[in-house]
Amino acid sequence: MSRLLLRVALAAGLPVALVAVWWAASAGSTQTYWPPLETILRAFPEVWTAERLRGDVLPSVLRLAGGYALAAVAGVALGTVIGSGRRVRAVCEPVLEFLRAVPPPVLVPVIMLFAGIGNTMKVTVIAAGCVWPVLLNTVEGVRAVDPVLTETARCYGVGGTARLRHVVLRSASPQIFAGLRQALSIGIILMVISEMFAASNGLGFAIVQFQRGFAIADMWTGILLLGLLGFVLSVVFRLVERRALAWYHGLRASARRSP
Repeated sequence: MSRLLLRVALAAGLPVALVAVWWAASAGSTQTYWPPLETILRAFPEVWTAERLRGDVLPSVLRLAGGYALAAVAGVALGTVIGSGRRVRAVCEPVLEFLRAVPPPVLVPVIMLFAGIGNTMKVTVIAAGCVWPVLLNTVEGVRAVDPVLTETARCYGVGGTARLRHVVLRSASPQIFAGLRQALSIGIILMVISEMFAASNGLGFAIVQFQRGFAIADMWTGILLLGLLGFVLSVVFRLVERRALAWYHGLRASARRSP
């Protein structure tokens, strides 16, 4: 119990300190674009009512979930194929490096030409940015599969889907989850950017509308909500990752305990 309390205290210490510094630094501020934190926190419940959460935050989360899911499926599937074949990797690597170097926000106007300005465009932008960390980490994870495990599976007649599931993907899963973690933060950024272009709702749209209407305190509440959303999604992802990679964390813990 004491160890749990210590971990909670350590995790909450830095955020509490930063909030205290922000509160003290902004107290009594009369600058238009730098309102006191007290004013921002007072405006928060007034701005983000249940109706606005349904109208702006929920659509943003659904778009993020759709784009993130597409990127995860495509990244793992393509990464497995590319990582498993040396010739396929040699052919695809130059193209992948070229496409990876193109910033996803630059593609927003291009995607708008083909997908319009609706949800399809926003989901496509999120997927186009999130796919790269998943894809590249999957490629490296598949390449790093222990050849002894592969040969052992072959000797025991484990092949096809069973070998792919229990040997290749299981061995590569730590790196796949590392790519998924990177993709989550990228997805949140692209979610906001995509909603700043020809949108009628969403968290990014609301923040821009507050800024254009000089509702600066309301704008800051949107930024705070965006940070809280990222934190919650990170915690959820960590719980899923810990459950999915329980075997991996167990192996690491055993290795640390062994002399």
